[in-house]
Amino acid sequence: MGSEDTLVNVGDFGFARTLVLHQPQLQWVDAVSSHSMLIKGLRLIGSAPDCDVHLNDESVSRLHAKLDVTPSGTWVTDLGSRNGTWVNGVRIREALVPDGACIRMGGTDVWFYYDQNVRDVELWPFERFGPLWGRSERMRELFAQLYRIAALDATVLVLGETGTGKELVARSIHDASPRADKPFVVVDCGALAESLLEAELFGNAKGAYTGAVGARAGAIEAADGGTVFLDEIGEMPLSMQPKLLRALEGRAVRRVGETQYRQVNVRFVAATHRDLAAMVNKGTFREDLYFRLSVVPLTVPPLRDRLDDIPLLAEKLCPPGAEHVVTPDLLRELRLRAWPGNVRELRNFVERALALGARGALMMGGGGSAGGRASVAAPSAPKEAMPAVNADEPFKVLRDRWLDHLERAYLVALMERHKRDTAAIAQASGLDRSYVYRLIRKHEL
Repeated sequence: MGSEDTLVNVGDFGFARTLVLHQPQLQWVDAVSSHSMLIKGLRLIGSAPDCDVHLNDESVSRLHAKLDVTPSGTWVTDLGSRNGTWVNGVRIREALVPDGACIRMGGTDVWFYYDQNVRDVELWPFERFGPLWGRSERMRELFAQLYRIAALDATVLVLGETGTGKELVARSIHDASPRADKPFVVVDCGALAESLLEAELFGNAKGAYTGAVGARAGAIEAADGGTVFLDEIGEMPLSMQPKLLRALEGRAVRRVGETQYRQVNVRFVAATHRDLAAMVNKGTFREDLYFRLSVVPLTVPPLRDRLDDIPLLAEKLCPPGAEHVVTPDLLRELRLRAWPGNVRELRNFVERALALGARGALMMGGGGSAGGRASVAAPSAPKEAMPAVNADEPFKVLRDRWLDHLERAYLVALMERHKRDTAAIAQASGLDRSYVYRLIRKHEL
């Protein structure tokens, strides 16, 4: 993996600029010709013409794999392709790509190098963009991207783990756009049954269904002139997706129970923590809708990849006058944690610290020791209680908590059975060893 050297200067629009060396470069030969491409961020590889890296090879899946360029290196992830993804002759599900590696997809070899060309990265000059806070380079780069994107009307797909603040990203785009004085309407696609979701999105005529006592506009129509935020778009039923695609392409909606379409002037921003490209290969998400949504894809980094933001976030999450709770010793402890729940988990921790004190919050969080130092959770610890079912909280919050519980319990059981042998765990679970390491770090095991 190539090293990165950075130089900072002031550029146009008041942005700071970081010059990053050793940008990843792809080289390959397919049925058409030879190709060379410098990449950054998240890039999709496949035989579908709309892929960022288009391989003219019939043996390559339409959405075959993705490359994610991060400060720690470039990760390649197979998206459930029919022929698999191979790195230096080893079939992988996810792997860190070394310099000079050969990534084989179908009958095409893609060579990976860290090029010596310089990439000029814009960094937002402030620690805040709308409701978002961050002083790390990754967040300030994201802020600069949001500033550029806000001026456009392109559809945006916000990707990121649960708790990273995807809705705040959508809100910041709207607030910085020419549509800021118009409505910002949120639709949670994972919290409504299919029959209710259609009426929520498109509206209904009077008597269209039982309980429809009057005609009403749906969320898209209500947001006319503004922005519609489709949260958890990966949970949208397959049968609903063609209807949304038509609304995206024609900027028109038809209320349930009506025959005519109504034109709307809206911008769409969607978000999900799921891998939509992999869902496309499984047949659970439409390929045409995926590409229509991901005109501008953005990835919100997890908190563990921007630990420099923890002091700032902890300070901002405290109410005025309570900043004394966030001590230097506490911040040192917070930097040792994996934060699987990201900023949402940090917010909960700060609230506990305000109620119990820093030491009490650390102990209650399951990572405390007699000396107050956060310790690594042991697989032999007593089994955790099942998550409570609280009908007052959003469904997606409850669902994510149960999924995290299942993931951790499964991993702990495998670690006990295989004496913490990661190779054996990977083989037994069918997961790539690098992904097992990620899970171990995520759950602080």
